[in-house]
Parts: sequence; C-alpha cells; structure tokens
Amino acid sequence: MAGHFEPLAGGGAAVALDEVEISILRSLAVQLLELIGPGEAEGPEAADPLARLFAEGPSEPPSDPALARLFPDAYGTPGAEQDHQERAHAAEFRRYTENDLRDRKRQDALGVVRSLDSLTPGGEGGAVLRLEAEGCRQWLGTLNDLRLTIAARLEITADDDGDALYRLPDSDARKPMVMAYLWLGGLQETLVEALTS
Repeated sequence: MAGHFEPLAGGGAAVALDEVEISILRSLAVQLLELIGPGEAEGPEAADPLARLFAEGPSEPPSDPALARLFPDAYGTPGAEQDHQERAHAAEFRRYTENDLRDRKRQDALGVVRSLDSLTPGGEGGAVLRLEAEGCRQWLGTLNDLRLTIAARLEITADDDGDALYRLPDSDARKPMVMAYLWLGGLQETLVEALTS
C-alpha cells in the first residue's frame, strides 16, 4: 500500500503516507488554496442562497497561466484565438460559473488538508489515510488541480511536451516540480484504479 492507493472493502480507498509525503501533499494543497484565493465574503449576502445563486463572478479569464488552466474558457479551442461570439459566450458562462467552481476547488483542497491533518504518522510505515467516497472525490479533484497547476508552471501544454522534462539533470531547478508532477500523477492513477476495481 505504501505510495499508492488501494481499494477498501465497502468502497473508498486507502494509502500509506510517511511524514515527508504528508508534509509535501499538505504544502501543495495549501499553496493551491492560496492560488485559488479566498472564499466568498461573510455577511448577509453569504447567508442568502438566492443572492449567492445570482452573484456574478469575473467575465475575463485569469491572467495567471496556472489559474487559466484551472478555470479555462468554456467556449473556443484552448490556446487559439477566439472570435467575438466565442469570447462573449465564454465571458457569460464564466460570469455565472467561476465562483461556484472556485468554491468547489477550495472545498476539495480543504478536505485534503483536513484529511492529512487527521493523520498521526509514526514508525516506519507512516500513517494510513482511509477515504470514503466524498474524500476520494475531493482527493481526485485536488490531485488533478495540482497537476494542472504544476504543468502550467512547467509549461507542459501537450502530452509529448513533458518527455524532455522527465530526462532533466538533477541540477535543473525544475527537477523537483517534475518529480512532484510525476508523483501526483501516480497517486491520481492508483486512486482511480482503486475506485474502479
């Protein structure tokens, strides 16, 4: 089980994590939370579900490439120039969906942090994280978001773009990010396998 998720009887998945892995995962999830930004403001509007339903978000895509990966335009081809109609449709869609999407990504990352905080690593085996269905969903979402963010920072835009990065010398400053990208991909893959087996 060390280093990869395995299915649990009755649903869910489990993974053994050592103290360093817990620390890295927690740090990455907290950085993701910082990147996504704070939640909705407190006050009467936050308590009113109708006001939240009609709250408008941004209409322009984020300028940060990592945020643009996390919150892509719903219309047009990624990386291609949009025509006027595609831009208008994308802006309208973003205005009414991005706040909810940010909130879901924030809640998923918080769920990952909380699940890691509940662990008490000890001994050689570390700690075993056991996730039920909702926890698995949060972990899948956050692992995917972390990989998208790192891919944006590494400027990986297509499947074959990463091949050269995998052969980087240890002296390259990008090497730790590449290793995290690969490790998170392995965790994500084994979690999917555990849930579908």
